[in-house]
Amino acid sequence: MAADCASGRAVLASGLLEVLRPAVLELDGKVAALRAAQLELRGQIESLATELQRIGEEQHAVLDLDPYVKKLMNARRRVVLVNNILQNAQERLGRLNHNVAKEAARLRAMLASGSSVTHVEEKGKAS
Repeated sequence: MAADCASGRAVLASGLLEVLRPAVLELDGKVAALRAAQLELRGQIESLATELQRIGEEQHAVLDLDPYVKKLMNARRRVVLVNNILQNAQERLGRLNHNVAKEAARLRAMLASGSSVTHVEEKGKAS
């Protein structure tokens, strides 16, 4: 009876892990894509800021581009901050995915050994 209870819990846990795994993998993929987009945006902001500075230096007329450059640098700083947050989230998702896989393997091994123990017990009772 205890083997049935443990087996039932293991099956439930294994099923729950298999349900969560696709969501974790999908979220991990989306975070990776978002990080790539953030890095591209950061590069474009840096390029635009450099171009604005160059234009400001080349203009003979007094053109105050400093506020715009500062706004771009502020936006770049926010992009870097979001990128760091996304990187941390992706690392946590990776650890979660690893733990889910490890737990699923452990549960499968437990189920396999539990079913062989139950099979041996049934043979012993039949004799």
